[in-house]
Amino acid sequence: MAPFTLQFDPRQIRDLGARYAYEDDSGPRQAGASAAARGHYTRDEFLGVCSWKTERSAPLVQGNSTATVEAATRASFAAGDDEAERIECLLTLEGVGVPTASALLHFAFPEDYPILDVRALESLGHKGRSVYPVSFWEQYVHACRELAAEHGVSIRELDKALWQWSKDQGDG
Repeated sequence: MAPFTLQFDPRQIRDLGARYAYEDDSGPRQAGASAAARGHYTRDEFLGVCSWKTERSAPLVQGNSTATVEAATRASFAAGDDEAERIECLLTLEGVGVPTASALLHFAFPEDYPILDVRALESLGHKGRSVYPVSFWEQYVHACRELAAEHGVSIRELDKALWQWSKDQGDG
């Protein structure tokens, strides 16, 4: 697999992040903070984050019971540094693929996880796909963490910059 390579000058990260213009994420941020403090998402919080990430999965994610959401997210949060296990627990939920699982992790642990998105991938020299293997997710997380550390920005600031740069390119 090709490396994740920034497609723009890293000195633009802060400016791009500041210009980030997407849906209000205050609801998912609050849901994630509450979930992290509690040790799991509630079903309503889960549905809210899933809806923020993509409306298309709504009929599928609605099929997850309160107990199923709590068990899967609790197991994910308890997985510690095992990145594969952490995301695999979330992938057991109906209608949750790696991009949505990444949003669930990001909002619960914003300093640790980027959101996997076709725009962010474009900004790192990759095309989006319909399915992402867990190994791809692990490489993506590692690359984003390295880039954020190298350029002295938070994961969220990098995430916003990646999304905004792609949007500025006019692709969709």
